[in-house]
This record gives sequence, C-alpha cells and structure tokens, in this order.
Amino acid sequence: MSEARRITQLPEGCTPVEVAVGVLIERDGEGREGRFLLTSRPEGKVYAGHWEFPGGKLEAGESVEEALRRELHEELGIDIDVASVRRWHVEMFDYPHALVRLHFCKVYDWTGEFQMREAQQMAWQTLPVQVRPVLPGTIPVLQWFAQERGHAGTTHID
Repeated sequence: MSEARRITQLPEGCTPVEVAVGVLIERDGEGREGRFLLTSRPEGKVYAGHWEFPGGKLEAGESVEEALRRELHEELGIDIDVASVRRWHVEMFDYPHALVRLHFCKVYDWTGEFQMREAQQMAWQTLPVQVRPVLPGTIPVLQWFAQERGHAGTTHID
C-alpha cells in the first residue's frame, strides 16, 4: 500500500475527514508521563495490522472530545470524562483512501476494563516503539514524545 503524505495546507476544494485520536498515557505517582497505548488496526480495515493510537471519525454535531469518548468506548470498552481530555496537536495526512485531519488528544484518566471490541490488539509502549508496522499518522506523535521526553535516537522500528 502506498504511503500517506503529511500535509500542512488543505488542497483547494478538499474537505478532510475529522478524526479524534486518543493518546492514552500512564502517569507515575509524581505525574510524570510513562507508557502509552497503541492498538492494531483490525482485519478488514485499510492498513489492517498497522499500529496506531485509538480513535475515529467525528459524527455530525460532535466535538472532538465527545467523539473520542464514543470511539474509545466502542473500540476499547473504556469510559473517559470529556473534561479531562487535553487537546494536543492537529495534523493532516493525505492517505490513498482519504484525506484526514487528526485531532490528537492526551488522555490520562479512564475507567473500565480494556476490551478489544474489534478483535484488535493492544500494547503499552515506550520509546522506541517495538510493535510494527506503525501507521504513518502515528509517527509525528512519537516524535513529539521524543522531544518532550528528551529521547534521542529512533522512535520506532521500521
């Protein structure tokens, strides 16, 4: 499958698919960020088997936070409080199948037991990420983590 392109400007006449992305992060007793959650794309979806941060498309009238709450419940069986979601970065990617605007949000608190409701896999990771292949839209997040955490070297295995 051909690669996606990270773009900075919306092509004229194009409307991106708006996507809420949850970057679930564990914190230690002192509030320092630790491991983060990646999930695999389920069979039957584009880029099946690639690893990404969970989330999905915004429905009509939904805020990013509301979409994220719905998607995390549908995909992972967990619940989040929309007030605790921290918007982080927005990136656009032109995939062969869709132009998407990804709204990355940090999530530190959730309730419920993880249930892989789409038969996907989950993996708690640190840098460098050991699961592969990583979805192109995930790579900027790993780079942001590297900058924030002072990580030198590779962020993932190709």
